Amino acid sequence: MDVEECLKEWEDLIADYKHLEATNKEYITKLEEVGELQSKCMKELDHQRYRMSLITSALKRLEKKGITKDERLENLEKEIMKRKAMLHEIKATLPKQNSLYLRIILGNVNVSILNKNDKFKYKDEYEKFKLILSAIAFVLAVTNLYIDFRPLQLILIFLLVWYYCTLTIRESILKVNGSRIKGWWRLHHFISTVVAGILLIWPQNEPWEEFKHTFLWFIAYISVVQYMQFRYQSGVLYRLKALGARHNMDITIEGFHSWMWRGLSYLMPFLFGGYLFQLYIAYTLYHISYHPEATWQVAALSMSFLLLGVGNTATMLMVIPQKFSEQVSYLAALFLTLYSCNMYTILRTLRKKTQGGLKLRYKLRAIAYRLSNELAVLEQKWRQNKVETKSE
Repeated sequence: MDVEECLKEWEDLIADYKHLEATNKEYITKLEEVGELQSKCMKELDHQRYRMSLITSALKRLEKKGITKDERLENLEKEIMKRKAMLHEIKATLPKQNSLYLRIILGNVNVSILNKNDKFKYKDEYEKFKLILSAIAFVLAVTNLYIDFRPLQLILIFLLVWYYCTLTIRESILKVNGSRIKGWWRLHHFISTVVAGILLIWPQNEPWEEFKHTFLWFIAYISVVQYMQFRYQSGVLYRLKALGARHNMDITIEGFHSWMWRGLSYLMPFLFGGYLFQLYIAYTLYHISYHPEATWQVAALSMSFLLLGVGNTATMLMVIPQKFSEQVSYLAALFLTLYSCNMYTILRTLRKKTQGGLKLRYKLRAIAYRLSNELAVLEQKWRQNKVETKSE
């Protein structure tokens, strides 16, 4: 390329730059227009809600006065319900205010994702993040079981601190963008962050040496269960979303939920085992707390694991009978009775664990097998009742 060709290329590049500059100016103008339209939509949305609240209050006052509803009032109530649903859809397309937690962590940065494809990509990245970190935690836990190296143990614990901190932030962003994760499962991750932080500052002493193998086995087990949950829940969510039965931003969770009904007898024993493991860790730490070298971390961790175990078990107890009661009420009471009996037997067995580790293992295996059979029978009865209801 000679000088003339270089000059010609530069002239062409100048023309392309002018076109880029004009496009950029148009882009900035449209961006400002989008911001103004968003503010205008928010004001009109608030105005609609305010006027609707006045109308709803007036209808309630009329109802208290004993005025009978005619066809006009019934139609008006139906229209109000439709309008509320339409306003909810409009609100989903507008930026949302960050939660208090996000404002503390990120400030007043707008984390609303307005493009649907970008929302799905962010949700998929969240799921992959959980899966990859679970695999890394499993490898580190198994390695630490065979290699007694304190820095490697601290790497695993620091990974857990970073994982749960990141998870709470990502879930808060998903919540802003329409995900319906709520209640106990978000609180579960906040408590897990505290637990990992306390583990990180636990000094290397005799109580830690006594507890570390139990903890490492727990991390390995939970990592495997999380992988099983991911594969199972992602398949169920895909089918339900395709049928329109679940929201597109719903995510997999570390526990049992009402939409996880198919394959209950397959997944439930593993979840139950994890919750039982948490209660066992709380019990173990409680006894370690009486050790002369025990620090405050032991008692704090015992209470935290007890809270996690009880919270997970209570959530499961609330969800499953509720699902049973949708079809046949007596199955809910039957399930609660069976579960309570099993919990009593398990805790009684754990208290007698000093009789021998091998005997304890066989007892727990028998209890888990019995619980799995009971759940399979209950699921079969539920499906049979569902078929009979449809045939009627």
